[in-house]
Amino acid sequence: MTEQLARPTRDLNVSDRFDEMMARIDALDPLLRAEAEANEAGRRLTPRVEDALHSVGVYSISMPLELGGLEFAPRQVVEAIEALARADASTGWAAMALQMAIGTTAAYLGEEPFAEIVAEGGERTLAAGQGTRPGTASRVESGYLLSGSWQFASGLLHATHVHTAALVVETGEVRVFTLPKEKVTIVDNWDVMGLRATGSVDYHCHEVFVPAEHTYLATTTEPRLGGAVFRLGLANFAGIQHAGWALGVGRRLLDEMQKIAASKTGTPAGAGVDRSEFHSAYAHAEALLRSARAWNMDVWADIEATLDGGGTASTEQETLARLALGHVTSAAHEVGQIVYRWAGTAALRNGDLNRVFRDLHGGTQHVTSGPGVLQGCGRRLAGLAPGASWVFLSLVDPA
Repeated sequence: MTEQLARPTRDLNVSDRFDEMMARIDALDPLLRAEAEANEAGRRLTPRVEDALHSVGVYSISMPLELGGLEFAPRQVVEAIEALARADASTGWAAMALQMAIGTTAAYLGEEPFAEIVAEGGERTLAAGQGTRPGTASRVESGYLLSGSWQFASGLLHATHVHTAALVVETGEVRVFTLPKEKVTIVDNWDVMGLRATGSVDYHCHEVFVPAEHTYLATTTEPRLGGAVFRLGLANFAGIQHAGWALGVGRRLLDEMQKIAASKTGTPAGAGVDRSEFHSAYAHAEALLRSARAWNMDVWADIEATLDGGGTASTEQETLARLALGHVTSAAHEVGQIVYRWAGTAALRNGDLNRVFRDLHGGTQHVTSGPGVLQGCGRRLAGLAPGASWVFLSLVDPA
């Protein structure tokens, strides 16, 4: 159960297949929009959507190059998730969770352990799970006995494996465990207001054996496969995904408002969209979303340069990445409020805008942009935590 020695990673990969993948996602857009209602009704992605995501290679976005993946750079990931979320918020959410989980599982476990997982799961091997509320694990010969109860496993209904965090009783370290989905009990309780199609169910298990080779330290920034992007670690990797999602949903809300404005302008019922107050409000919403996007891209460009130079993200860079994510999530939320106000009764009726609005409010509840993260950012930027560093989503002072 000895840790594998870390090996030097490659420079940052900026995929030369990015335009190809974006064209594929663009071609997929009509299907994702058409299936969105059926996704929600079934509380999971439809078979047509599931097949399409696999066929265009969405789940290779964060897969290491050594395994035939695309291994996108951070800003490329942001744009890809943005496009998926713009087509359908729930599809974008499930896809971002699944592609991140399987890519990081491969990178941090290494080639041989990951090959064993693929042998278990087949050609459509995917992982999903949760780690912000760890379970427990006890060391035994050649592995661990895993127990716990977890919530919000987005995409788990489409996965073959669970990846989940647990506190090792003997050492106090938090590790991520990957095991076949059949070894946990799924609780089909995802009955919610928004993001209904993500199937973010609960799951639990008791003393399930997991080989040591199928686990890794949750705080690791030393991949066994892949390039510099995997030196970000799980928390920063998740931030990239959520930034893209917020941008895509914010843009879709403005798309829907444009449709409503076009249908009402010049009519007695459309007096609202012909008022200067609406014009100002729409301009404000555009400025909010565009500025949040530009800042996120600027923050990640700086981090990419550090990674490409052989470094790891500094505490200052991690702080700005978390703050930029919080800002774009807040911006998308405000865009939603503006659109809801000016859409009038169209926002109340079943349909695309109603669904996107509810999905927005599901996504903005996520812990990655919660109050605790914002407080940590403020404390660091105010100069009140000079020696602190980020451990997942908490700014921790030196011992």
